[in-house]
Amino acid sequence: MKITSKGQVTIPQAVREQAGLYPLSEVEFEVRANGDVVIRPVQSAVSGVREAFARVRGSANATQFKGMGTDEFMAFLRG
Repeated sequence: MKITSKGQVTIPQAVREQAGLYPLSEVEFEVRANGDVVIRPVQSAVSGVREAFARVRGSANATQFKGMGTDEFMAFLRG
């Protein structure tokens, strides 16, 4: 694996999945005394929008949403 002229490297899919690294994940690097470099995901606070979507994920067919228009649903998501 080579580092590009911009300092970029592609992390293999299997490694990303095992480490829990997904598109738009934030990561941090640690350089250890022996020169090893460790990359790990940053545990960031969940944004309000992500939290709202998490509350309703998989529930679009729930009875509370039947007959609800787009504006009403968006108001529900925004709290």
